[in-house]
Amino acid sequence: MSELSEIADERYGDLVKAVVDVEQEIMAVGGEFHADEEVILMEQDGSSREHTWGINIWPAKQGTDEFVQFDSMINLKPSFGNRTRGVDSEEIKKTIQDIVFRLIIS
Repeated sequence: MSELSEIADERYGDLVKAVVDVEQEIMAVGGEFHADEEVILMEQDGSSREHTWGINIWPAKQGTDEFVQFDSMINLKPSFGNRTRGVDSEEIKKTIQDIVFRLIIS
């Protein structure tokens, strides 16, 4: 978790941007923009747009419901049924949280 805090300090002070691929259960962390991280996952790991979701991680809020924030322009995916900057599907939100907790907290 200290590494996340360091990344937050370098970029935005209190949050870390990340993109999660819910199909491959991987994530990119620490980019300046969610879009940059999404491109990395697509080019390096073969991720597809419909499976990538932008989140913000708040290291100081670990253990609370505010640790993961679902807010990113890359989440606007009308053709995949998501019409907001958030994540409309509760199932996808749960999957994202499970991946984040497994990769970061475990």
